Amino acid sequence: MEQTRTVRPDKAEAVVKLSEKLSSAKSVFLTDYSGLTVEAMTNLRRNFRKSNVEYLVGKNTLVRLAAEKAGYQTLVPYLEGPTALAFGMKDAGAPAKVILDFLKTNPKPAIKAIIFEGQFFDAKQTEQISKLPSREDVLAQLVGTLNAPLYGLVNSLQGIVRNFVYALQAVAEKKEKAATQ
Repeated sequence: MEQTRTVRPDKAEAVVKLSEKLSSAKSVFLTDYSGLTVEAMTNLRRNFRKSNVEYLVGKNTLVRLAAEKAGYQTLVPYLEGPTALAFGMKDAGAPAKVILDFLKTNPKPAIKAIIFEGQFFDAKQTEQISKLPSREDVLAQLVGTLNAPLYGLVNSLQGIVRNFVYALQAVAEKKEKAATQ
């Protein structure tokens, strides 16, 4: 807290906003974007936007202050060289998926560190994180699992009703046939 007092007021406001973003994000990926061309950076940002991921280039001093304020001191040692942050606000695994897809055709950005659902991970965990299903996928699987027994019950009840209707129809046809003879 003492450190934010030595920062200019406009920078202090940026630290507070960045700290809030760090606290509210489901995941944060610290990346080194050095060596990316302007075109590659534009494509990367476009890919992030499509996946609802915010990507910000940060000044290490301000990111350090914001990380400390948000309780993520584990990020501080990774704040060297050019640093950008990818925030997964809705889907925690989205930044990992975008970055790994982008790395298929580009050598950068290099992942420095990850905060995933409040836990610190190193860059080696990126692939495992990218394979995790999104929240929506998990909810869809849960709904499907819950609906399966109900669907089976409805089909069974429909079968019983259908058979009952066929039996009634057969009895009616038999009575009609007997009445005409």
